[in-house]
This record gives sequence, structure tokens and C-alpha cells, in this order.
Amino acid sequence: MRTELRDTRGARIATRIKLPPGEAAGWLASVAAPSALDRSVAVLAAGAKLAVLDGDPGKAGNYTVRIQMPDGYKIMPHWHPTTERVTVISGEFHAGMGEKLDENGAMTFPPAGYAVMPARMHHFAFAKGETVVQVSGMGPFTLVYVNATDDPSGMQGKKKAAPKKAAAKAGN
Repeated sequence: MRTELRDTRGARIATRIKLPPGEAAGWLASVAAPSALDRSVAVLAAGAKLAVLDGDPGKAGNYTVRIQMPDGYKIMPHWHPTTERVTVISGEFHAGMGEKLDENGAMTFPPAGYAVMPARMHHFAFAKGETVVQVSGMGPFTLVYVNATDDPSGMQGKKKAAPKKAAAKAGN
């Protein structure tokens, strides 16, 4: 069985293929199209594009996303409550540990490079040349900036508004 996922413009985002029982133990294959990398995310600074390949990063459970970053793109020091796994698809990805972005102290990850960022470890990243990485982990995906002023969404440290209760009907 083959299922194609499409965005709101009708462009193919991914194709999922469920193999017949007994073949490859019923594996599910997912192939992302480059056009899928067209969604910006509030928690990342402008310029990055994201595609969800598997799962729902906003919910509990496994997720896999791809992030495309332009040359010189920086992700300021931050941490996650869960372990993050990063595979470099293309470009040159740099990552380091610490509470300040230190380009000289970062490691270089070429295509096929792999990094594991343990839960709560303060780290940062930047791209040299257009770079695409694949990130997987356990949701819900949460990114907490070490310095709240680095959060492009402006929401860090602010409580979400409580849902409004429906107005009580008169006479009840």
C-alpha cells in the first residue's frame, strides 16, 4: 500500500509504503521530498525550514524531522528535556557544548556525521554552507534557550494562556 502526504498547496511531502506482511518484517518506508522543507518554526530563528518525516514532534512519542539551514545560520545555546539525535544529510554542521556559542570550540560534522545531544546538555549549532540535518527523538519536542532573549518566538518563560471556559448559560 502506498500513501502520499501532500501540503496545503498539493505538493508531495512524503511517500509511505507499507510492505506486504512477511516482507522485511512489515517495515514502513518514508521518503521526504525536498519541497517538504518549506515550513518555518517559531522556536527557530528566521531562515530555517523544517519538514516532519515521522511522528508528531508536538506529542509524546518518537519523531523525526529535517531542518534546512542557510549558510551562517546559528542556533543559540539551548537544551532539550529529552535526548536529541542529529544526522547530517548535506552541508557542514557544527555543534558544541556550553552556555555561549563558541565557534572555535565546536565540532565539525560533514555529511553522514552523527551527533547525540543528551537530555539537558547545553549546546549550540551553526551551519557553513546550506546544511540539512535530520533530527530524531522522543516528543514532545521542546527547545529551551539558555538565554531567554535568544528565543525567536518570545514565549520562553511565559505561561500559556489557560483555555477559556464556555460562558455559563443563564439559569444553570
